[in-house]
Amino acid sequence: MEEKTRILLCEDDENLGMLLREYLQAKGFSADLYPDGDAGYKAFVKGKYDLCVFDVMMPEKDGFQLAQEVRSVNAEVPIIFLSARSMKEDIFSGFKIGADDYITKPFSMEELVLRIEAILRRVKGKKEKDITMYRLGQFTFDTQKQTLMNGDKATKLTTKESELLSLLCSHANEILERNYALKTIWIDDNYFNARSMDVYITKLRKHLKDDPSIEIINIHGKGYKLIAPNINE
Repeated sequence: MEEKTRILLCEDDENLGMLLREYLQAKGFSADLYPDGDAGYKAFVKGKYDLCVFDVMMPEKDGFQLAQEVRSVNAEVPIIFLSARSMKEDIFSGFKIGADDYITKPFSMEELVLRIEAILRRVKGKKEKDITMYRLGQFTFDTQKQTLMNGDKATKLTTKESELLSLLCSHANEILERNYALKTIWIDDNYFNARSMDVYITKLRKHLKDDPSIEIINIHGKGYKLIAPNINE
C-alpha cells in the first residue's frame, strides 16, 4: 500500500483551513492543519512532511517567516504560499524566499490540488535523476553499491555512511545544514541521533583521509561542508 503524501497546512482562517484539509484528505493526501506559524513550525520539526502550504498573513509567525525557518531545517521541501495579497512585491518576496508556487485568494481548491500534483511530479522526477556516481579527488563513490573506491582498494560503506556521504556530495562545497541532514537520514533531530551523526562524520573522514584535498569540516552552529574542489570532473 502506497504511503500517502503528507502535507503541512497552515491557515489562520478556521473555516477555510478546515475546508482545505477536508478537500485534500478527500483527494488522497494526509493533511495536518495548524492555525499559526509558530504551531506550524513546531509541527514541521516534529513531523516528516512532503509539501507545505502556508498562508502568508498569520499570527505569531507569518508565512514568509515560517518558510524561512522551515528552509533552515529542510532546504528542499516544496512550499506553496496562499495569500489575499496580489501585489507583485509580495509575490516576488515569496519566490525569493524559495516558494515553489504562490496562489492568490480567492482560488479554487481543484486548482490548488493540480498545482500540488505538478510540484510533486517535478520533485519525483528530480529524485529519479539523482547522481549515482561521484568522483571525489582520487576516490569514486558509487551510491547504489555503497562503495568508495581508491584505485584497486574498495571500502564497503554502511547504509548510514552511504546516505550521509551522498547528502554531503549533493551539497559539495556548500553548507549542509545539520538539522536538514538529521531530518533527511534519521527522521528525528534529537540529541541521540545528532551524536550518532557525529560518529558517522568521523568515520567518513577516516575513509577519505588518503586524499588531503577532500575534507569534511564543521561549520559552527550550522552543519558541515564537504570540501571537494574537483567533484565529478
